[in-house]
Amino acid sequence: MNAAAPISPARIDLLPDGTPCAPDYGDVYHTTAGAFAQARHVFLGGNGLPGRWQGRERFVVLETGFGLGNNFLATWAAWRADPQRCERLVFISLEKHPLTPGDLARVHRASEEAALAAELVAQWPPLTPDLHALDFEGGRVQLLLVFGDALQTLPGLQAEADALYLDGFAPARNAELWSAELFRRLARLVAPGATAATWSAARAVRDGLASIGFAVERAPGFGGKRDITVARHAPRFVPPRPAAWRPPHAGPRQALVIGAGLAGAAAAHGLLRQGWQVEVIDRQATPAAETSGNPGGLMHGIFNAPDSLHARWFRAAALRTARLAAPALAQGRVAGRLDGFLRLEPRLDEARARAQLTAVGLPADWIDWQDAAAAAAFSGLPIGIDGGDGCGGWQFGQGGWLSPADWSRHLLQGATFRGGLAVQHLRRENGLWQALDADGRVLAAAPVLVVAAALGSPALLQDRARLSLAPVRGQTTVLPAGWPGLRVDPSRLRPLSGQGYALALPDGRVLTGATTQHDDPDPQVRAADHRHNLQRAQRLGLVEANLSMERVEDLAGRVGWRAVTPDRLPLAGPPVDEAALAAATTGRQRLDALRLRPRRHDEEGGLYLLAGLGSRGLASAALAGEVLASWITGAPCPVAADLRDAIDPARQSSARSPGGRSSVSPSTERS
Repeated sequence: MNAAAPISPARIDLLPDGTPCAPDYGDVYHTTAGAFAQARHVFLGGNGLPGRWQGRERFVVLETGFGLGNNFLATWAAWRADPQRCERLVFISLEKHPLTPGDLARVHRASEEAALAAELVAQWPPLTPDLHALDFEGGRVQLLLVFGDALQTLPGLQAEADALYLDGFAPARNAELWSAELFRRLARLVAPGATAATWSAARAVRDGLASIGFAVERAPGFGGKRDITVARHAPRFVPPRPAAWRPPHAGPRQALVIGAGLAGAAAAHGLLRQGWQVEVIDRQATPAAETSGNPGGLMHGIFNAPDSLHARWFRAAALRTARLAAPALAQGRVAGRLDGFLRLEPRLDEARARAQLTAVGLPADWIDWQDAAAAAAFSGLPIGIDGGDGCGGWQFGQGGWLSPADWSRHLLQGATFRGGLAVQHLRRENGLWQALDADGRVLAAAPVLVVAAALGSPALLQDRARLSLAPVRGQTTVLPAGWPGLRVDPSRLRPLSGQGYALALPDGRVLTGATTQHDDPDPQVRAADHRHNLQRAQRLGLVEANLSMERVEDLAGRVGWRAVTPDRLPLAGPPVDEAALAAATTGRQRLDALRLRPRRHDEEGGLYLLAGLGSRGLASAALAGEVLASWITGAPCPVAADLRDAIDPARQSSARSPGGRSSVSPSTERS
């Protein structure tokens, strides 16, 4: 799912009888007999639901055309009412023209499932061309909304659908959503034994399903239609899976995570959401005791034009983090605020900024440009950058800051944590991964192991993975409440960055920094680094321009090391089998796509990695952990294929295609 066209919201009209219709397609969203009755007869009944999901760990529905969301609401309601329901229901739905929040609320004002519809409206995401994960029922029901053209977005989906809901506008009015090409792109997403249903009985629809291995039948229609179409997948040939594909873990749903910083907490969170038991061990006595123990950190996406791979990853990750963190912030369990972040851009004028926004087409509730006056008013700074007339910047509507330690502990809820355990070696024995101390004693064991030990990960993995992680030292500076050099009331200061950053902590202190120092192992807080941070704070307009730099030794600060990859993107997934890769390189096997590179399947299966979060770990961690969990459990992946490739550890492996051309990482852009 590469950079897509801007999202154009749906236009909704109401017919005299109240039936919603789409004037751009000249068609109605459902029959006059009722949306929920239609959903129950055609899509639930046509796919044998709820019977087919009973007793299952997970059941996945894939829908072409979310429309008003009534099919999802009807399916969710049926799941809730079924005492034998599956553990987890995942509903994936494509929509080229999603409704605005106002229109969604309007069409569901008198919904048959008013309570469920209200939850959907409350979680409705910004209309960005991304895959949006919405969680209901404590995460046991998940809606994966894919905004964009179906033919463009289907190749990026990674899932196995147990049921297809084919629900576009009529083939005569929306031919693309029933085309032969669309059916071909659906084919690889179909699980063994999958079913399909649609209200359409058109010959092209039946032929399309038959062409991808479905046995097609007619069934009694609904709402004045004589027939509908139902089908069951019965292909004559199943193509082989790519080398990177792993069947879902079939043993006990138990995992061991090494490392209890942001990465380890996120790995645990992703697996806990899939119903796994997770044990997390760390050399420190408490979670988030090292770099993740900073009192605050920025959380935001990035923006550039054109919409790059980096921008798309960090947008998706920041949107996911903001959604997951909102309840914890509201309840006071995590310190921070995510109601806006400002990125000052002194070299960008408004005309160029607006041109970039227009080119990419992202909604203003996600990102907008603020001129100098608006930026100053938003940030709470009296002047702005460099002490001059100020400058404008990007305002991220769902950005801000979080306490990394609070966030890590929140993500770890439900896991078993054991601290003070220094792992020195790993061993695979009798189907279990064992974590050993320096004397060879087994500290913990599980069938699945996630190494999330930041800069300690390469030493633990040794020759099991090829990793490139650089330690980058960073020192922060904390200005105490009432510090005389401040030019702003901390209660009015909003999180911002330019050259350096600043955020106000709940107790009135201001956190600023941070330094960036390569090849610097010094753990001591240094006065010189405080001076560097204060000089940048002066340029932001945060502190007095004539501030004396004497006696900065009295300021508090903290030192930590970021684990940084060369392309500034995290590492999440199974390591490459380097020996098998070397053997394949000498043959004729294609290796240019990451999915084709061999992984450790057999004697050392169950080994995974999450590391390299760098300076944007607060934005990346949660989504990276969910991507990792999808690798392990077989759950639908919460990002498109190219974004999963972008964080796949395989991009750091060395391979050549049969033609001799070196394979390269998906991106080397620095952001």
